[in-house]
Amino acid sequence: MMILWYSLLGIVAGTLSGLIGIGGGIIIIPALIFLFGLSQHEAQGTTLALMVPPIGLLAALQYYQQGHVNLKIAAFVCIGFFLGGWLGAKCATSLSSVVLEKIFGVVLFLISLKMIFFK
Repeated sequence: MMILWYSLLGIVAGTLSGLIGIGGGIIIIPALIFLFGLSQHEAQGTTLALMVPPIGLLAALQYYQQGHVNLKIAAFVCIGFFLGGWLGAKCATSLSSVVLEKIFGVVLFLISLKMIFFK
């Protein structure tokens, strides 16, 4: 069952990545911490592992060596992120720049409120 939730997280993060250019640090890390109970280190390490080719190879290796990477979670979120990125990009290219900027701002604002005021 968790595989479905991890894949859904990847789809949501991938869609937002394709739509407004965000994903790993802003969507996946907080979700892994607040929804799935990972530590900050595990969330960052796991996120780097799913983005390894080519972005985070050396950083993910460092986290992996310290035991802070869950490869199973990274694999399923990565699959969802791949598909969601395509979906988000399709949506974004049909929106005006003004609308896209407003969506981006709202998402960043909501995430900042969550991280500042709620655990």
